[in-house]
Amino acid sequence: MSVQKSRSELEKMHRACSIVVETLQALAEAAVPGVKTRDMDKIARERIEKAGAKPAFLGYRGYPATLCISVNDEVVHGIPGDRRLEEGDIVGLDLGCVVSGFYGDAARTVGVGRVTPQAQRLMKITEESLHAGIKACRAGGRVGDIGHSVQKHAEANGYSVVREFVGHGIGTSLHEEPQVPNYGPAGRRERLVAGMCLAIEPMVNVGRPDVRLLEDGWTAVTADGSLSAHYELSVAVTPDGPWILSEPYPYGKLSEMHA
Repeated sequence: MSVQKSRSELEKMHRACSIVVETLQALAEAAVPGVKTRDMDKIARERIEKAGAKPAFLGYRGYPATLCISVNDEVVHGIPGDRRLEEGDIVGLDLGCVVSGFYGDAARTVGVGRVTPQAQRLMKITEESLHAGIKACRAGGRVGDIGHSVQKHAEANGYSVVREFVGHGIGTSLHEEPQVPNYGPAGRRERLVAGMCLAIEPMVNVGRPDVRLLEDGWTAVTADGSLSAHYELSVAVTPDGPWILSEPYPYGKLSEMHA
């Protein structure tokens, strides 16, 4: 069952999500040819801790790093290490932090130097698919409306949507109910109500949607070796519409939510 958040709790989540997105921007600027992925992880941890937050992923179910960094055909949960980024790579950056017991979670995919038009288009359509899902995140609707909107946009542009990994509720835990698939029919699954917080995160492939897990037990890659992109934002359902929690409240004052 999803947990509805109060106004004061949403303000804490806003702080956590803002730190994550600001850190992702710094990481995007650091993603240059020659940089080691472990150096990116160090940047993420230092910036989160300097902001007074805690890394959300470090130690979570045994995960060994602050940042998930997935390159090219890696879909999600890539572990930072000695790999150096190369010109033309696309890099999925997935990051979370905790502020006053509340979680923020976001991801984006960035290009390293010059990337191909194919890679640029994949990233663009995946980000658009995320925002199509966010637009469907409205009180009175259904969780299925979100995934339907994501899938419709991705597939209309010739791509496939990963099924094995889905979005999720978020709050005092990194993963709360409900699960938020990036596919499926509209009008199904849980009712969306004000105060729900969801991490919406489409993973979109150039080729087929199938993935496989590498021997490290974490890194998922496309089964056919095709490129993959990943975008994520944490969103609150409010009486006025969806609120991307890393941004200021867009509808005036957050007055209709209970304190």
